Amino acid sequence: MSDRRKLGDTALDVLLFAGLMGAGLYVFKTFMNPLLSNLIDPEKEKQDRTRNQAKAHLERLNRRQRYEENGDDSSGTGRMQEIQLNEYENLVALEMVAPEDIPVGFDDIGGLDAIIEEIREAVIYPLTMPHLYAHAGSLLSAPSGVLLFGPPGCGKTMLAKALAHESGAAFINLHISTMTEKWYGDSNKIVRAVFSLARKMQPAIIFIDEIDALLGTRRSGEHEASGMVKAEFMTLWDGLTSSDSAGKPAQICVLGATNRINDIDEAILRRMPKKFPVPLPGREQRRKILQLVLRDSKMDPDNFDIDYVAKVTAGMSGSDLKEVCRDAAMAPVREYLKAHRTKGQSMPPPDPSQFRGIRNDDFLGRRGQGGVAQGTATKQPESDEYEDVEELPIEQAD
Repeated sequence: MSDRRKLGDTALDVLLFAGLMGAGLYVFKTFMNPLLSNLIDPEKEKQDRTRNQAKAHLERLNRRQRYEENGDDSSGTGRMQEIQLNEYENLVALEMVAPEDIPVGFDDIGGLDAIIEEIREAVIYPLTMPHLYAHAGSLLSAPSGVLLFGPPGCGKTMLAKALAHESGAAFINLHISTMTEKWYGDSNKIVRAVFSLARKMQPAIIFIDEIDALLGTRRSGEHEASGMVKAEFMTLWDGLTSSDSAGKPAQICVLGATNRINDIDEAILRRMPKKFPVPLPGREQRRKILQLVLRDSKMDPDNFDIDYVAKVTAGMSGSDLKEVCRDAAMAPVREYLKAHRTKGQSMPPPDPSQFRGIRNDDFLGRRGQGGVAQGTATKQPESDEYEDVEELPIEQAD
C-alpha cells in the first residue's frame, strides 16, 4: 500500500514539474524572448515593422498591376510576391511609387513638347517595349542615366513625375534621408539594396531629386563615408555587375534632377549620357502653361488677353506663372468678400456665377507681387516693353 502511494506521489510530482516547466517556457517565449531579442538587437522591432510595411506596399502594387493586366483584383502570384527581400531592400521598397498614385502626365506639362518627345523615344519606349529595338542589340537600349537640369521652377520634377506615370515601370523615388544611416557601412548596403531591388523589379527607374546633394563632386577633404557611398553607387550603376552574362545591360535607368549641374561629379555625368536642359519658358511656352493652369478658371471675355499676359510675364518660370495665376484667381474672391463686409451682411453660400471672370489687371497688379504687370484691362503696351530675357545657353557637361 505504501509503495502504491509513493508511486502516486512521484507521478503527481512529475506532472507538477512538467506543468511548471511548460508555464515557464510559455512565459519566457511570450514575454522574455522579445525583451532579450530587443536587448541583443535594438533594431529588430524597426526591421520587423519595415518588413511588414514593405510587404503590404508591394502587395498593393501587385494588386494594381494584376488589375491593369487582367482586369481582375483577385489574389494570385505576381512578380512582387515571388521575390524575396532582405532588410535593406525592405527599406528601399517603401520608396517605390505606383504610377497610378502620380496624378501628373505629359499632357499636364506645357511648353516642353520637344523634351517630352525625346524622353519618350530615349527612355520610355526602350524600357517598356524593348522588342522594338531588339534588331540593334544593346545599341538602342535605354540609357543608364538621364539628367534634367535648369533653373528652379521650370518643370524638372514635374517631368520626372510624368515619366513615372507614363512609363508604368517600377519607380523608386530615392530620398537622401533613406541613404543616410548612423551605422558605419549601412549606407553602402542601402545603395546595394537600391540596385538589387531595381534588378528584381526591372524595368525600373531610380529617381534622385537634387542629385547634386547626394552625388556631388568628390573632394580631398570630404568625409570618408560620403566618398564610399558615391563609389558604391558608381560601381553598381556602371560596373562589372551592371549587365548579365550575355552582356545585355539591365533595364534600369537612373533619373536625376538638379539646378546645379556644375556641382555634380564628372564620373556621375559620364554615366548620364542623356542630358535635357529645361530653361526658362519663352513667350509661346508661357502661353501654353497659362492655358493649362487657367483651363478650369472663369475668364472675362472682354478684358482678358492671354497673349498679353504671356508677354508681360517674361522671365518667369513655370512655378512663378502658377503662383501668378493663383493670385489672379483670388482677385474676384477678394472683391466678393470685401463687398459683403462693407454691407455688414452675413456670408451666404457663394454662387459661382456671382464671381466675375479673371482680367488682365488681376495679374501682378497688387503690391508686393513684383509689380511686373501694372497695365489695365483696356490698356495694351505700345512698345516691346516686356521682352523675353536673354537666355544664356546652359553649358552641357559631357
